[in-house]
Order: sequence, then structure tokens, then C-alpha cells
Amino acid sequence: MTGPQPTDVAVRTWAPSGSSSPRTTPILLLHGIGGRADAFSAMGELLAEAGWNTVAWDAPGYGASPDPGADMPGDDAPGTYVDAVLRLLDEMGAAEAHLVGVSWGGVIATHVAARASERVASLTLIDSTRGSGTTEEKAAGMRARVDELIELGGPDFAARRAPRLLADGADPAIAAEVTDHMGSVRVPGYRGAAEMMAQSDTGPLLPTLRVPTLVVVGDEDRVTGVDESRLLAREIQGARYAEIAGAGHAASQERPAEVTAELLAFLSDLPVAEGMSR
Repeated sequence: MTGPQPTDVAVRTWAPSGSSSPRTTPILLLHGIGGRADAFSAMGELLAEAGWNTVAWDAPGYGASPDPGADMPGDDAPGTYVDAVLRLLDEMGAAEAHLVGVSWGGVIATHVAARASERVASLTLIDSTRGSGTTEEKAAGMRARVDELIELGGPDFAARRAPRLLADGADPAIAAEVTDHMGSVRVPGYRGAAEMMAQSDTGPLLPTLRVPTLVVVGDEDRVTGVDESRLLAREIQGARYAEIAGAGHAASQERPAEVTAELLAFLSDLPVAEGMSR
């Protein structure tokens, strides 16, 4: 495992040990709007142990990545994040990747699958959504979060919002990690993410997707919710669906072993040309 790598976004990587059988197509992990690459620490280790080259990004303006430039988010905010993902794949030398997105990261991954399906070996959406552009009210509420962050500052913003991401009885250490990650968000990165979400309603795109897809949700998700994940799975042709018991919106951090097991089972069931040979 290594830390941030030299690229226009910072990444963390987890490489398989010499005794495992690495696939040639990597897994790319995209965090949620209050997260960063470190949110995937447990999953990254587990995926590497299973033989997968795994990369997690700090989205533009998050973690160790520089703040976004004037072109982000722009009038086509989803497109700017698609471009950022594709640039990263190019820098990784990856013709395609298995995209795994949590919440906002899942919305980004959905846009990539819709606009550049040839770069997506498979799609996994964890506690995700169609975006906040499904209604004007939701879009306005998402944009208003930026003012809330500016007014409160990161730590108080996180203290107010982070508890909703967790299931009842969540491990205090995980709760502290989730709160710390959210408390470190910076206004430029969060503004870009919020605008991208406000511009996103992937509902019309879902039936057009033609990549193998897994939808995973914590059964105590109070943010995007189980019903939203069921909708994603229902609308995406052939999608596989799994609920994680005792997990909230931060299922990938609360129950990384269970989430990773679902992902590995999904990948192992892909046709040979899409799974094991990759």
C-alpha cells in the first residue's frame, strides 16, 4: 500500500501481494461528498488481499488533491467529473476499470458509465442515488449545504451531519473517522460536488446502462435510503442488489468486510472476459 501518487488528483493504491493473482483491470473507488480516499482503507486492503489492484481517489478539492480550477463545476458539472475520472484512468494506464462509487461517488460513476461505457468494466453503486436534481427542492437544498459549511466551518458542519450517516450502535471509532473525514472538507471541493449533485438526475440514464452493475445499501441508510437503491437496481438492466445488515449510509466504512464480500462475489460471477481475466 502506498500513499498519494503524483497526478492531478491524489490517490491511494493497494497492490496485491506477490502470492496473489492480480487482475489486469483495476478497481477505482470514488468516495462520497463528505469523504476522501482514506474512507476506503479497510476495503482497499481486503480487495488487494483478494488479488485486485485497487485505487481510491481524493476527488478534486478533497484530501490531498488540489482545489478545482475555474472550469469546475461549470455548466456541465457531471461532465467535468467524468473528465477527471477519465484523465485518472489515462494516467494509470488503464483502458478500463471496475468503478465503485459511494453516494456522490456512485453518481459520478453512473455518469462515467453513461458517457464512456467502454472505460467501465463494471459498476458498483454503494448507498448511492440518482442525484439531487430529481426535484428543484432537492437541488436547492444541496446547493444550500455550501453556505452551511461556510457558516459553521468543517468541524461543526460534520458534528451536525455525520451522525446521520451511521447506523444505530455504530462503532465509536468508525463514527469518529466518518466525522473527521467530513470535518476536513474544503469549500471549493464541496461546492463543486454539491453543484454536480444539484445538476444530476441520472434516472433517465439508468435504463440505458449496459455495463454489469451491483447496487449495495446499508439497511439503516437514512440519507439516500434503501428505496432509492432499490430503484437504481430495478432501473438498471440486470443489476444485482444487496442489503448490508446493521449498516447506515456509511456502509463501506461500517461494514467493509460485508460490502467487500458482495463486491468480490459480483466480480467473480462476471463472464471470464469481464472478470477473472481482468
